[in-house]
Amino acid sequence: MQHGEDIGFLFSALSFLAAAVGAVIVSKRLGLSPIIGYLFVGIIIGPFGLGVFRDPHRVFTLAEIGIVMLLFVIGLEMQLSRIFALRFAIFGLGTGQLFLSGLGIGVLVYYGGENFDWRASTIAGLALALSATSIALQLLGERNGLSQPYGQRAFAVLLFQDIAVVPLLAVLPLLATNGNGDTHTLLGDLTHVGLIAVAITVVVLIGRYVLTPLFRLLAQSGAREAMTAAALLVVLGAGTLMLEVGMSMALGAFLAGVVLSESSFRHEIEANIDAFRGLLLALFFMSVGMAVDLNVVIENAPRLIGATLLVTLAKAAFVWAVFRVNCKTEAEAIRSASVLTPAGEFSFVLFPLGLSLGLLTQHQTDMLVAVAVMTMLLGPPVAALGERLARRLDVPAEEPDAEEDFSGANGSVLVVGFGRFGQIVSQCLLAQGMEVTIIDNDVEMIQSAGRFGFRIYYGDGTRLDVLRAAGAERARVIAICVDRRETTDRIVDILTTNVPDARLHVRSYDRVHTLALQAKGVDYEIRETFESALAFGLATLRAAEVDAETAESVVAEVRVRDRERLLRQAVEGIDAIPGRTVEPEPLTSPAKTARPLNPEAEDVLGHETEFSS
Repeated sequence: MQHGEDIGFLFSALSFLAAAVGAVIVSKRLGLSPIIGYLFVGIIIGPFGLGVFRDPHRVFTLAEIGIVMLLFVIGLEMQLSRIFALRFAIFGLGTGQLFLSGLGIGVLVYYGGENFDWRASTIAGLALALSATSIALQLLGERNGLSQPYGQRAFAVLLFQDIAVVPLLAVLPLLATNGNGDTHTLLGDLTHVGLIAVAITVVVLIGRYVLTPLFRLLAQSGAREAMTAAALLVVLGAGTLMLEVGMSMALGAFLAGVVLSESSFRHEIEANIDAFRGLLLALFFMSVGMAVDLNVVIENAPRLIGATLLVTLAKAAFVWAVFRVNCKTEAEAIRSASVLTPAGEFSFVLFPLGLSLGLLTQHQTDMLVAVAVMTMLLGPPVAALGERLARRLDVPAEEPDAEEDFSGANGSVLVVGFGRFGQIVSQCLLAQGMEVTIIDNDVEMIQSAGRFGFRIYYGDGTRLDVLRAAGAERARVIAICVDRRETTDRIVDILTTNVPDARLHVRSYDRVHTLALQAKGVDYEIRETFESALAFGLATLRAAEVDAETAESVVAEVRVRDRERLLRQAVEGIDAIPGRTVEPEPLTSPAKTARPLNPEAEDVLGHETEFSS
């Protein structure tokens, strides 16, 4: 019996993994978001399709942890500095979009829906007013929109919506207090509020005074699996604590993320749970697809299609109206409206919560979930239509003056490795007042970097997720200053493959490494001891009573000849060098032959010993 249950569990797990992989492949081939693929696959393998999963609610319970982790990651991004920089767009545009869209859609649902009272209409309006962060970011990324003003404003609205989910989750239970027969006392309500306040205080205090020292201790141990386990413990522990006092797990995870948002370890934490988050989010959207009642969809197909089109058009109009006040051109407002029309991921959390609280009926929930899924399917075509319309309205940009000087432009630099070499490089950047981000996984180096006032991320620079999280795709220059050749090569390979437009300045280990880096196409490289050795040689010439002008001329000549030799060796190729090594070669023809001063040296030069080459 037990063996059969084990086989059944393994079959379910294999079915889920195969479905997730297939969903990504097919959706990418069709140019759609993977979320849409997950929803479709969920419908296919759910109880109303092939019936591989008969009870979607059991899957949904586990899948909700994906939303919990998503809110934790959103909390990690809620740095006060970031919120302050986008404060007007976040709280101005964000508030206007959510409440105007929520009110408009709520009114449509109230008068056009089936037996929707004001509470059910409020839930429907606010849930459908939320936008799909993953789909919107994908659409913006495809159009390079995040670097444009309209994309930054759209991102600010998405950020506000993510923040607004937390109070929405807290408010819904309050709507259910009327008319459901529950009795409340003032003392009981105050006690409940007190418990919530205590739980929030515990999460904040532990996050502030316990977690950072804990992660520092684990980092010093070098056990990455312990860091991963600690990150999962924080997410699930904070979520469980809030669940015990009657709030949602997502709220607890969000608070934990906010507390850790200023920690140097936040990007390492985010990278460690990213795989779990992605897999569980895939399971979440598949469980949503499983919950779609195809019988309801088929029976109400005309009504659902009409409702989807109406909600999409209304949402686009409301978003356009809010953005038109702030955007410089009408084209920008249209682009913003077209990428924010799909219903958000959290609508699939709010609808089941409304059902559990008695605010929505099962039929209403099924209809709303179906409408939300269909708005997601319409998202990419609507965005493409909006882009075509916006291009017609675009005002041609003025060509920049060819002689305009951009030398004073201030850019950001990402420095990977804060050892001896990286510290000296950073001194130059600090003196110029540039925006610098440091990546290092040595706790002592992180502490040293703290005195420079830089943005500091604890993490492994050989991991693409850490590089991206630290801003590799936005940095003007990436300076790779690590001391091991293998590590340097791995980082260069990752960046040239995944961030091909990045400008790479690389510390080289030796001459062979320099040639290899040049072959990889880095923008600038320098041997770690080359310039310091030339400076040492210059000082030695001066100490040997060579006049300053001659000494500097000699050093300059050596530098030129070394560069010429590198160019020649690059043409010949490293593979032509036996053993992939480069033997030292005089850049100036010697006036005399070598002369051994003892028998051992004579043996070596004469190739007569076992140690000679």
